[in-house]
Amino acid sequence: QVQLVESRGGLVQAGGSLRLSCAASGRTFSNVAMGWFRQAPGKEREFVAFISESGGTTYYADSVEGRFTISRDNAKITVYLQMNSLKPEDTAVYYCAGSRHWAISKIDGYHYWGQGTQVTVSS
Repeated sequence: QVQLVESRGGLVQAGGSLRLSCAASGRTFSNVAMGWFRQAPGKEREFVAFISESGGTTYYADSVEGRFTISRDNAKITVYLQMNSLKPEDTAVYYCAGSRHWAISKIDGYHYWGQGTQVTVSS
């Protein structure tokens, strides 16, 4: 099993930037594609970004395209979400997740989930 732990989120003003990280515990990410999801109060969990096992392929939700960047380190043990030009509507609990296949935006396709971290963007 792959255990995932997100870094602490934070509070940032609109237009600012924040980087989240997700580290593996007990396993590496070498054979696991990774995704980021988020869930705002009163809303369903939604897809944010995806990166393939090799890091060669990425996908983004339309709402974050051009502002967020997903990446993973060379050792495949940590995945990052660089968030720029943050908006108040980005406020949510952010979850990293792992998939043994290219689930991309399909929540049910992810086998491993972090506990989530709060990101709050003030106007």
